[in-house]
Amino acid sequence: MKPKQYEEICDDMFRSKLDAIIYMRHPAVILAGKIDWGHFDKEFGALYSEEGRPGIATRRMVGAAYPQAHC
Repeated sequence: MKPKQYEEICDDMFRSKLDAIIYMRHPAVILAGKIDWGHFDKEFGALYSEEGRPGIATRRMVGAAYPQAHC
């Protein structure tokens, strides 16, 4: 199955938004803001089946593979 789409909305008043917790000038945060995630969703979307276990989010797959490719 295709993964759920990434949402940046935080409706819970008891949870802090992520940008209030992490250092927004960290190079990894800046890089994540420059990546065209829609392109990855479109390219990898063809590889998902309509049946079976829910898929892993595209951001998690790319984020896990990126450090391995650049070491």
